[in-house]
Amino acid sequence: MNKSVGYALLAGLAAVVVLISTAIFVGFGGGHDGLAGGPHKPRNPAAPAVSGQWVGTWSAAAAAAEPGTLDGYAGMSIRNVVHTSVGGAGARIQLSNLYGTRPLSVSHASLAVASAPSNPTAAAGTMRRLTFGGKPAVAIPAGGAVTSDPVRLKIPANADLLVTTYSPSPAGPATYHPYARQTSYLARGDRTEDATGAAYTEQSPYWRYLTGLDVWSTEAQGTVVAIGDSITDGITSTAGANHRWTDFLAERLRDEPGAPRYGVLNQGISGNRLLVNGSRFSPNNGPSVISRLDRDALSRTGVKAVVVEIGLNDLFKSPRQWDPQKIVAGMRSLVREAHARGLRVTGSTLTPFGGHRGYSTRMNQVREQVNRIIRSGSVYDEVVDWDRTLRDPAAPERLRPVYDSGDHLHPSDEGYRAMAYALNLDHLKRSAPAQL
Repeated sequence: MNKSVGYALLAGLAAVVVLISTAIFVGFGGGHDGLAGGPHKPRNPAAPAVSGQWVGTWSAAAAAAEPGTLDGYAGMSIRNVVHTSVGGAGARIQLSNLYGTRPLSVSHASLAVASAPSNPTAAAGTMRRLTFGGKPAVAIPAGGAVTSDPVRLKIPANADLLVTTYSPSPAGPATYHPYARQTSYLARGDRTEDATGAAYTEQSPYWRYLTGLDVWSTEAQGTVVAIGDSITDGITSTAGANHRWTDFLAERLRDEPGAPRYGVLNQGISGNRLLVNGSRFSPNNGPSVISRLDRDALSRTGVKAVVVEIGLNDLFKSPRQWDPQKIVAGMRSLVREAHARGLRVTGSTLTPFGGHRGYSTRMNQVREQVNRIIRSGSVYDEVVDWDRTLRDPAAPERLRPVYDSGDHLHPSDEGYRAMAYALNLDHLKRSAPAQL
């Protein structure tokens, strides 16, 4: 064989390898269905090279328009730090302009694994440029959302990721999640693919624009979505420690023998209510769970189970809602909507708040009435009794001291841990909706 023929054969073999690799990647992540990141169907699910599925590993609910951001963050790079519940061989992100009044232009976006927890520096070799429909830039219409193309990257479970976006032009206000309990970062100029965090000198307690991150997994079987108020949001958990009850649940799902291997998505919004939307006086409270259930829970990637924790703020913020039947009717409407999607709902009892500044005997009586109805089994498919988990046996209207963050309403880290361990994991495996 002469040299030219040999080189030609080598070139041909290389081309075949490239074509096969491309086919594998397209099968692995080609296309995505819908803005909400719906279930992905590989082109050839029987092929070993492409076996797997998209599951949600992290999310945050778009809560409100960030005050003072009428022009958004033009000329700024935003590096959101998020924590995975499950890992995978690739990833894609969701960006939201839900509360924007103008199109949001993102000219550059990237994904990387953080070199250390809460650190804006990327681990060596993990920086990846993101594209949208094959292009590096995307314009997200006011009120809209977009899902990126898949990118191949080994995503560890229980790790921090860096998702960075750069917007070159004014667009606002910024859609954000105000109580992240996680430090993110900002830098001037387009520093999207900076592996070092040196330019990221401004810290932020918010997540901006980013509402979801999915991974391509051959191990995870689906996603469990938690939706609720500040107790699900984890507002009193230790910042940067990932000690929300959903984080402890993710730990159980990863580690316990026989547990369903699900990603965990946290869709809590502090101040959120079941029946009533946030007002101009409390914009960060977000839309009601009834109005956001489909977008924030039922349509999330790979959803297999839903856990609902909601109701206390309806009592706190509106005495007109002090009707147990009205509260449980709202809860039942959530279950009906989930059943229409073939999903079961685990719902929680309302937790104690004796000693809190908003406490009253009458309000607590309504809470106890709601809890009795929930415990009867006529509201949710399954019940997790977080009232019983957290209450002080010596004073049942109050949190157990070790579970009290100090405000007599929100749990401590240990309280959040107890909540996660009170959840019956077998309930998350059941697929057929109960007949209520």
